[in-house]
Amino acid sequence: MEVEESGGDGDKTRIHSHLYWAVASVAQFGWAVASYRKGYTGDHRLMPLKAFAVASLFLGASASASVAFLKASGVHEVEDLMEVGASIRTGFGIRPRAGDK
Repeated sequence: MEVEESGGDGDKTRIHSHLYWAVASVAQFGWAVASYRKGYTGDHRLMPLKAFAVASLFLGASASASVAFLKASGVHEVEDLMEVGASIRTGFGIRPRAGDK
């Protein structure tokens, strides 16, 4: 946690949003693993629904982890992500794209 130093309410503590995304990712992944290990119990006609739900949990966990990683890295806008991409291309020695300045 970090106390915000810029004007306004200086006595409030601010929790970085990437922590929320990371907690959501861990929770979804844990729930997906628990559901996968439990296997299928119940009516056989609902098995595709359970398989879809478990796959959705794994996909959601990976998406939440990706957002947490981007926010923790300081990428908050699309422009920031484009700058990172341009930096990576420059590092590999690839010519800049026509739209890059």
